[in-house]
Amino acid sequence: MEEQLTLFEKEKEKIKQQKVVNVASVPHRSPFRYPGGKTWLIPVVRKWLKQGNIPNELCEPFAGGGIVGLTAAFEKLAQSILMIELDEEVAAVWDVIINGDGEKFAKTIYGFDLTTENAIKILKKEHKTSEELAFSTIIKNRIFHGGIITKGSGLIKNGENGKGIKSRWYAKTLHDRIIAISHVRKRISFMQGDAFEILESKINDEDSFFFIDPPYTKAGKRLYTYYEIDHDNLFKLTSKLKGKFMLTYDDTSEIRELAKKYKLDFRTIPMKTTHHIQKNELIISDNFDWWD
Repeated sequence: MEEQLTLFEKEKEKIKQQKVVNVASVPHRSPFRYPGGKTWLIPVVRKWLKQGNIPNELCEPFAGGGIVGLTAAFEKLAQSILMIELDEEVAAVWDVIINGDGEKFAKTIYGFDLTTENAIKILKKEHKTSEELAFSTIIKNRIFHGGIITKGSGLIKNGENGKGIKSRWYAKTLHDRIIAISHVRKRISFMQGDAFEILESKINDEDSFFFIDPPYTKAGKRLYTYYEIDHDNLFKLTSKLKGKFMLTYDDTSEIRELAKKYKLDFRTIPMKTTHHIQKNELIISDNFDWWD
């Protein structure tokens, strides 16, 4: 008689059949080098967004690097996109690009002479305007280790090919990405705010899709300024959403228990870290009819 696979074995088998996405095959739309970014997940997000009619709105309450919202805007996968970010520095960048003069911002980046002296001068300036804070954030994101802008992070020393802080300063690429975003920003709304408040206010929005990518339980403290969140409350709020949602998390026993507690279904998906270490993450959703 054919041996019956346990649920755990079946899940392991599914993981084996899935391939890690080559991020080089996905358009890089964001101006950020974002720790925890979801460029690798874009093929899955596309399938999720294409279930049924085009969503009236895609809400991204933890915007971060914004790759999901940007992809939806460029590829017309939602009629409108709402991006929310609490972090003042990250929010300043999106505010300038989406709500301000993105073209001027792009020119400022392109014309900047990046030296350690010039960078430190920008970073240490007090009482920055919103535009200056945005520019300072982009500099930190590009010249700090791993793109991490939280306190405690420091300047790249050797960098790629011994180029030091200029290793990741692709001024022309940054300029072009920001200009490209300015061409689709009419589809995007941005606001600095609290993800929990936004989700609470949109619980009954049946025509909205929610891509929810919070600071993870393990790496959050190292990567983000606002890493402390109420994960239990986030699961509770998500479980009440009337619209469709995708919630992403690191694969830990704590998160699996929360999914079980709130009766939320999930799938496991492989990904590679920036250090090329393969690990699994969890995709939690209201349904998996769209999942291959």
